[in-house]
Amino acid sequence: MRIALSVAPKEKDRGEQSPYFRAFVACGAKPEELKLLTAADAKRVRAAEYDGILFAGGDDVDPALYEEQPRYGDVKVNRARDDFELALLDAAIDRRLPILGICRGIQMINVKFGGTLYQDIKGDTALEREHRQGGSRSDLTHTVTLTEPESRLAGIIEGSCRVNSLHHQAIKRLGRGLKVTAHSEDGLVEAVELADEYPFLMAVQWHPEEILDYPEQRKIFEQFIAKCRERAAQRRH
Repeated sequence: MRIALSVAPKEKDRGEQSPYFRAFVACGAKPEELKLLTAADAKRVRAAEYDGILFAGGDDVDPALYEEQPRYGDVKVNRARDDFELALLDAAIDRRLPILGICRGIQMINVKFGGTLYQDIKGDTALEREHRQGGSRSDLTHTVTLTEPESRLAGIIEGSCRVNSLHHQAIKRLGRGLKVTAHSEDGLVEAVELADEYPFLMAVQWHPEEILDYPEQRKIFEQFIAKCRERAAQRRH
C-alpha cells in the first residue's frame, strides 16, 4: 500500500513529525507506506502509483478558480499547489482512488466540482462565531452535527461531536455531485462526500489529525486506510 499526502511545503519539511504523517501511523499505516508530496513534486507524481490520496490543510484556494478576485488582505494563495492538487484529484477520481480532504482539502475539492467559497467567513457572512481559533490546535471549540444519515460519516459520528476549528474560509455554494454530510451549529458546511457511489471520498473542515484522542477522529483515518489497503490488494491481483 502507498498513500500520498499532499501537504504544504512546511509540512513536508517536518517529515515524519508532520501531524498528518503521525496521525496515519497512529491509525495503522506504516511509515514506509506514506509519501509526503508538494507541488514541487508535480513532474514526478503519478496517481497510478498510489492507493489513496490525502489533500491536507494550508494556503487558500485561488479565488480565480471560482471566478472571483481576492477581496481580503488575508487571502493567501499558492497557485502552484492549486494546479498540482486539482490535476492530482482529477487523476485520482479517474482511477477511483480513495480520497480524504482536510480543511483546505474540503475547499479545494468543492472548487474542483464547481463550487465557491466564502473568502473570509467574518467578512462574507453575518456569523458572529470565529472559526479560526486561537490557542492550542487540539482545543475543541464547536459542535459538528451529522445531517446526512446515508453517508460514510454517519458510520463514524453518532449525531454530533466536538471539533477544533482552524479556518477562515468555508464552502459557500456546494459543488455539483457533492452532498453535505455535516454542519456547524451556525450553518457552515463541515463535511462533504460524493453523492454518487464511489469507493471513498470524504472531506472535513476541521483537523482530525490534531485530536486523535477522540475515537470518531481516529475512525476517519482508520476507514480511509482500510479502503486504501483494499485498493492495494485489488491492484496486486
